[in-house]
Amino acid sequence: MVRLVALPLLTVREVAEELVVCRATVYVLLERGELERVWVGRSIRIPAASLETLIARGRR
Repeated sequence: MVRLVALPLLTVREVAEELVVCRATVYVLLERGELERVWVGRSIRIPAASLETLIARGRR
């Protein structure tokens, strides 16, 4: 039996609010590959772990 674990997924808007940037900036980060994306239907979701990694890289 395969057990699926739900990952905390954030919307583009939530990530923008967390980073205090506009949504367009989040889309640029996604295009550059600096943030991971998961498609849920036709919506983009960003794993919370990807956001945490981006923030940690900025603190170096």
